[in-house]
Amino acid sequence: MPPQAQKVVVCGSGFLGSYIAKALTTNATYDVPRAIQLTSRNPARLYKELRNELSEKSLLPPVTADVTKPETLAQAFEGADVVVSLVGLMHGSPKMFEDIQWHGAENVANAAKKEGAKVVHISAIGADEGSKIPYARTKALGEQAVRQECKDATIIRPSLVFGPGDSFFSRFATLSRYLPFLPVFGGGITRFQPVYVGDVARAVEIASRKTDQAAMKATNGKIIEAGGPDVFTYKEMMKAVLKHTHRARPIISLPYSVGKMQGLVLEQLPQNIFTLTRAQVEQLKIDNVVNPSPLSDHASFAELLKRFNGEPLKSVDEILPEYL
Repeated sequence: MPPQAQKVVVCGSGFLGSYIAKALTTNATYDVPRAIQLTSRNPARLYKELRNELSEKSLLPPVTADVTKPETLAQAFEGADVVVSLVGLMHGSPKMFEDIQWHGAENVANAAKKEGAKVVHISAIGADEGSKIPYARTKALGEQAVRQECKDATIIRPSLVFGPGDSFFSRFATLSRYLPFLPVFGGGITRFQPVYVGDVARAVEIASRKTDQAAMKATNGKIIEAGGPDVFTYKEMMKAVLKHTHRARPIISLPYSVGKMQGLVLEQLPQNIFTLTRAQVEQLKIDNVVNPSPLSDHASFAELLKRFNGEPLKSVDEILPEYL
């Protein structure tokens, strides 16, 4: 690691982790070099991918760790200045959600605190400790655990994250190739505020500028709800898929009860492009947009990026043509 470089541990891998690693190492407005260490149960795949894009100085050897096993995190976080926590999962039992999204997030925060590292924790819009949906409930409990351990932690709550490699627009673009129609539930009227993955990564980069007093004042102890410039209904997002794939398919609304029955069957099968769970159908009843009346401990996502990065938020219509 270069002298004076900040060590940033990206705890978690995959889609968002790769964009965050790139944002942390390519930003030209922060003059402190960073060395990125990938940490997860299997960081080798993403490390191999990024090794072709990032310099040896900016990408440290990966370290294997398991957020459900606190003893593995101490060595992984040794010498860290910043820990980016991507602790989360989309499918699993209630216990798995508790072990990973709640207690796993707590373990990460505790280990980071012992190293004196700043924590940037990725949560989700809709996190709600009172929810009956395991995903939403444990996201909220994970946030609380992180903030209790690390008072200066930054919590970023994205809406639906999109971009090359995503699991939503890319998935439905593939489904539109094979299905005679695209399904929505309950009329497809639930609202979303899709946010470009690169914009979320830029916010993480800003919140990681540990020697930048202005950036720390703007992000320390803050919750940032990350939504894009436009709000779409679920049905409008299906229309966007068809528009940018140049396909014509009817969009058919199914009752939530039908979705629940489908979920009952599909959640028993190995994960695949058709995977749907009853909890996900239940989540589709709830709007997933930025709170228009944020609390005092919240910071504006758009204003943060404008102030420290200078570029506007990317829109769905601007990005989708690049990969659909």
